[in-house]
Amino acid sequence: MSETAELTKLYSIIEKTAQVVDVTASRDKVQPILQAFQDVFGQSVISFRASTGRTSSEELDCRFTMLPKGFDPYARALEHGLTPKQDHPVGTLLKEVHQELPIDSCGVDFGVVGGFAKTWSFPSAANLLSISQLTELPSIPGGVAENLDFFKKYGLDDIVSTVGIDYTNRTMNLYFGAGEHRCRPNVSRAKGVKAILKECGLPEPSEELLKLAERAFSIYITMNWDSPKILRVSYAAMTPKPRSLAVKMAPAFDQLLNNAPYSTEGHNFVYGIAATPKGEYHKIASYYQWQTRVEGLLHSES
Repeated sequence: MSETAELTKLYSIIEKTAQVVDVTASRDKVQPILQAFQDVFGQSVISFRASTGRTSSEELDCRFTMLPKGFDPYARALEHGLTPKQDHPVGTLLKEVHQELPIDSCGVDFGVVGGFAKTWSFPSAANLLSISQLTELPSIPGGVAENLDFFKKYGLDDIVSTVGIDYTNRTMNLYFGAGEHRCRPNVSRAKGVKAILKECGLPEPSEELLKLAERAFSIYITMNWDSPKILRVSYAAMTPKPRSLAVKMAPAFDQLLNNAPYSTEGHNFVYGIAATPKGEYHKIASYYQWQTRVEGLLHSES
């Protein structure tokens, strides 16, 4: 299949998936992204994520991951005018992460309505990052170092599996746990979940969050450059049968599970719950294009 045909096919899948969750994709936003990344998306893992968040419920996120080592998705986005250059540490962090840390692959995230939004950087599951490595980076949020004792307390300081950078909101996500380094019991059991949320000044967890945390392969936190506070704490579980989870499926999630315009046979889904100061919201990722090596990074006993 030619690159043009592949691009046309992928855009059609994106447009139809958006319609399934009652979102209208913007061709003006999506097509330039597909054109900019068309040389790498063919071999990538491609997923769609729907969310119940107040604003994100009006969006469908598309993510290309497992992009080749040495690739810089933010530089590519700048080169193609997909995002403005920022005079802020958020604009220099990815380059530092890729130059100074043992990153094995990366990813890019965009909204079908809003356009380019995030990048993802992944070490190998056998060589996860440490908080001490991250604090050496000039552009890392100061709150990472200020929360070092917190990370050590819960055994998270040496199992950083992903660095996510959100250019739209100027925030950063750190994911903990991958492969054999799953969420540790003191993090995933009810007592630990409650303690973590309390320490971060977040509301008591719901029963749904506590049940999901028991099956989680990863916990991740969201921070920014304006405050040392941890803004959100999220748990994610992977399963081939999301309806087996002890959660109430949002209507959009049901639509995605029932009517996705592509086969998910043999693919897993990732279900997450985020705890925020204003309450919890849910998200689900469905995989359109899968690679079995993802199992090594997103491993769980779900």
